[in-house]
Amino acid sequence: MLGGDAVVAPGPAASAPPTEEPVPDRAPDVPPATASDDGPLPPPGLVYDPPPGDLFATHPVARAGDLEAVATLVHACTRCRLCEGRTHAVPGEGPTDARLVVVGEGPGRTEDETGRPFVGKAGELLTRILGAIQLPREQVFICNVVKCRPPENRPPLYDEIAACLPYLHRQIELLHPKLILAMGGTAAQTLLDTKQSLGALRNRVHRFRGFPVLVTYHPAALLRNPNWKRPTWDDVRIARRLLDS
Repeated sequence: MLGGDAVVAPGPAASAPPTEEPVPDRAPDVPPATASDDGPLPPPGLVYDPPPGDLFATHPVARAGDLEAVATLVHACTRCRLCEGRTHAVPGEGPTDARLVVVGEGPGRTEDETGRPFVGKAGELLTRILGAIQLPREQVFICNVVKCRPPENRPPLYDEIAACLPYLHRQIELLHPKLILAMGGTAAQTLLDTKQSLGALRNRVHRFRGFPVLVTYHPAALLRNPNWKRPTWDDVRIARRLLDS
């Protein structure tokens, strides 16, 4: 799901709820969730544990010592065709000590124009979602699977994802977050190395290199179908509990 434009439909298991419960717009309206809220956490899910460094040992990013070095490599990257049409590469942004990493699919038009992730309409909704669980956007590292906008906001192709994946893996390795929130099918399938649908991946606590991974809808999908706001709200409340636990 790119920026605020394109949406990858979730798998058949992701049925819409009968009534809509919109995500609250303002953080003060929602008390922070705690680890004791709403019963037990979801059961374990998939585990994907590629060895750090081994998969991309020959890639320059393996020697990147910090997030700024990763961003510099992203801005200069020409490893796939997406570089040909970009205005700006979008490596991601957020603090080096972020406990939560949000991963989307790829930049949209506004992101390509500004060089920043999630700044279009979907980005505005993401900011409100984070605020609703008492988590200011400034405390979160936000990035995408691919760092350049695919033409016409189409889903990224396999070779484009493969070219960009070393950057994402290195960012996660450097951040060492407490939780990864995969927003949308492409982000979830890429992080967990699976073809399972978004619906099948929700409501589980997966693992990527030992880091917990939750899967939810991309904000762009919520703009298209507001009925998905309620399950997304359930997902981010679980994220809050995991961060607090």
